[in-house]
Amino acid sequence: MWHDLWNLQIPSAEKVLRTVLVYAGLALLLRLGGKRDLAQLNSFDLVVMLLLSNVVQNAVIGNDNSLTGGLLGAAVLVALNAVLVRLVNRHPRLVRLFEGRSTSLIRDGRFLSKALHRLGLRRADVVAACRRQGADDITEITDATLSPGGALIVTLDQEHRNASIGDVRRESDRLLTEIRAELANLEHRLGR
Repeated sequence: MWHDLWNLQIPSAEKVLRTVLVYAGLALLLRLGGKRDLAQLNSFDLVVMLLLSNVVQNAVIGNDNSLTGGLLGAAVLVALNAVLVRLVNRHPRLVRLFEGRSTSLIRDGRFLSKALHRLGLRRADVVAACRRQGADDITEITDATLSPGGALIVTLDQEHRNASIGDVRRESDRLLTEIRAELANLEHRLGR
């Protein structure tokens, strides 16, 4: 039992190669599949993402069920990802190649139908994602952009944005200045 637990049942070089190739294959498939899969805008996309790990499991482990083999595969995945992320982030061209570009989905309160169609997104899914970002209706949105990583970034028009503490402070200072000016004007007219 201990022997099977710790001893690799396939050569370690094969284990490393399998892991690297599956990582590269999945990265390519997700890049070709587009931002829609990463955004997980509906339950079908989530199911696909969850099943991907199960589908490629045997390709990574091969005929090896040892603990050592599993840990080696995990170590290779973590190391490969760390190296690749650092490499890609140093070169803007690689970022565009591996991740793509942001795509506007809504501009000035209107859907960009060509972008939705190209990404395979349903309007209802985008509306639901916009609501999670604070928009009650798409007419309140100046811009909604799907980033390469799958995040939806929503910019509301001025009227529908939440006020920050700085906004409130500036407005209250402006009103206090107006009130002081009115009081000074009143005092002047009353002859004080």
